Amino acid sequence: MNRSILLLSILLYNASAVSGDEPIEGSSSILTLERIFGKSEFKSESFSAKWLEDGSDYTFLKKIDEGDHKGSKEIWKARPGKGESKVLVSAAQLIPVGKSKPLEIDGYTFSKNRSLLLVYTNSKRVWRSKSRGDYWLLDRAGHKLRKLGGDVQPSSLQFAKISPTGRHVAYVMDRNIYVEDLLGHSIRAVTKSPGKDVFNGKFDWVYEEELQIRDGFRWSPDGSAIAYWQFDESGVRKHTLVDHVSGLYPKLTQFAYPKTGQRNASCRIGVVDLHTEATHWMEIPGDPREHYLARMEWAEDSEKLIVQQLNRSQDQNLLLLADSRAGFVETIFTERDKAWVDVNKEMKWVRDGKAFTWISDRDGWRHIYLVSRNGKKATCLTPGDFDVTRLLGIDESKELVYFLASPENPVERYLYRVGFDGSNLTRVTPAEEKRGTHSYNISPDGSVAIMTSSNFDEPPVTRLVTLPEHKEIQALENNEKLRKKIEALDLSPVEFFDVDIGKGISLPARCVKPPKFDPKKKYPLLIYVYGEPVGQVVTDKWGGNTHLWHLMLAQQGYVVMSFDNRGTKVPLGRGWRKAAHRQIGVLAPRDQAAAVRSVLKARPYLDPRRVGSWGSSGGGSMSLNAIFKYPKLYSAAIAIASVPNQLHYDTIYQERYMGLPSENVDGYREGSPINFAHQLEGNLLIIHGANDDNCHYQTFEKLVDQLVQHNKPFSMMTYPQATHAMKEGENTRRHLYETMTRFLHQHLPPTP
Repeated sequence: MNRSILLLSILLYNASAVSGDEPIEGSSSILTLERIFGKSEFKSESFSAKWLEDGSDYTFLKKIDEGDHKGSKEIWKARPGKGESKVLVSAAQLIPVGKSKPLEIDGYTFSKNRSLLLVYTNSKRVWRSKSRGDYWLLDRAGHKLRKLGGDVQPSSLQFAKISPTGRHVAYVMDRNIYVEDLLGHSIRAVTKSPGKDVFNGKFDWVYEEELQIRDGFRWSPDGSAIAYWQFDESGVRKHTLVDHVSGLYPKLTQFAYPKTGQRNASCRIGVVDLHTEATHWMEIPGDPREHYLARMEWAEDSEKLIVQQLNRSQDQNLLLLADSRAGFVETIFTERDKAWVDVNKEMKWVRDGKAFTWISDRDGWRHIYLVSRNGKKATCLTPGDFDVTRLLGIDESKELVYFLASPENPVERYLYRVGFDGSNLTRVTPAEEKRGTHSYNISPDGSVAIMTSSNFDEPPVTRLVTLPEHKEIQALENNEKLRKKIEALDLSPVEFFDVDIGKGISLPARCVKPPKFDPKKKYPLLIYVYGEPVGQVVTDKWGGNTHLWHLMLAQQGYVVMSFDNRGTKVPLGRGWRKAAHRQIGVLAPRDQAAAVRSVLKARPYLDPRRVGSWGSSGGGSMSLNAIFKYPKLYSAAIAIASVPNQLHYDTIYQERYMGLPSENVDGYREGSPINFAHQLEGNLLIIHGANDDNCHYQTFEKLVDQLVQHNKPFSMMTYPQATHAMKEGENTRRHLYETMTRFLHQHLPPTP
């Protein structure tokens, strides 16, 4: 073909791909940005259910397909294996007086006897999740529906919960916890905030982000008291977000954000007696600004609390038993690690509160332990050279513990079970099940589970299965339409492999090739990376729109790979995961670069002159480190929502892995890509949301300033309304991927 004609063909093809225009012929087999992000053709459906407390019945939301309330949702109930499901709460029952439309259900909970229904609606985002809104209570027997909170502004309440007795509802409003009497309708504040810096029953930004807790209070089992967290943010320095687009003048949002090495909020735990309204504070030892109260629950009775306390360096987790009335606290169990310890999110009481489960990697692998209530006896239930990735549920009647693991292949997940005495460790997911990732939502009585399965090539399928036999009862969601669309695409199957980077170290890896792959040709290599301790990229599961974008790039002539370096959340043992200690941004880019060199050597079809890296958040930081530290290896990089300077990130995350800045000066300097910006030689695109409360726009601007100082050419894009999720603002997500695609076509072209 004439060279000019070939060039014109390439340019026209690239323009078509970026604009989203589909080819006239074979459009069902070709992916475009318009199909993925414009028309949302490949949206997967899910089945979400809530188990009722007493057995294996479950409830779910179902849309009305016709009639006056078409599009509204109702609450349905189903009993596994016992016939058809039925309406439990109709849309007509959820129409407020004087209104014509039912409430939009954002969430719901029943009282223990199911006579009361609490409906969460009109929800608004608070940082990561929609945790503020309106609550309505339906008296199912009396057919009465009323709004809680009295005469308050819309979307003012948080975390409303019916008391165990069904007599009260407690919720957070502004800085305090309120209790509403469901008989007399009186409302009273049971906590008293002394000022704007002190709040009760909810968490500060850094606890919510890094410890994943939002709801800050717990009803006692007998309904007589409420245990809660109280925060004092006085003295914590504030970060400012600037909104330039919503009004004539900029709008400022300030919030307390303790950056690494800076002052934390003070936190304590109290128990308020509903009769006296007096709070008893737990006498937890240690400076409350230098420790974290990472978890708190009632200890299977109304007398004691169980609390997890982390020290600031997070190499110690104390399990405390606190007397809810006297405030006396004793340490019953201690977890230590030379690197860091993890908060135990899978602690479950068994044997009527006489023992509890505990997760630890103290023997080199992440295992389940059964610990006596006094903490003196701990028995490992899952010995062996493998990691438990998640404890899912307990079957008390059969004394079985269910958990996820994948001893043979770290990119997959399967269900296992073991007895309370550590006997009969067995894989429950049948061997004939397809490869991939299998998740389970297990009923309270352990007799059935809702199972969702997917792999990299096939979208999710959700089924109801029995336990422990694992017999299918029924299919709940097959995603049949999506499966047919995927089957029509021109794709190559994914390749999972290991990359030898020397010294006996192999990294899990994944490769997507062009559908008409020719090993004699030369292809550009694009690396999708995350690289930090809280994530794993190389997994065999359906990946949504980003995954489809990678498939689109493969259709256009790219080879897309991912590597999980040491220090990532791969189930390969403690040594693998905690290799990142004090080396964030140091070890990961070194491993990633070694993996790139290895595949370039082993696969001659990869063009060493066209190697790129991209990622978001931690992956954005890793892509910066890649192109700055290895300028001869990477010719292009895209960094989204990155942290160019680790000194600007929060205390809990950064200090957990890096220690205090004063104790690890070299690590913070070597791990922060901004310190290597002067080495940039390739093509760089940096992207950030101006309203990112997590990885701040301030750090983006500091990186821009540094690149300008060194006279380095680069490309940049700001999304004015976007947060860390990079999806706020009309058309933001589509525009983001168009921008990235255009950059790759220009600087990492699919043809040499």
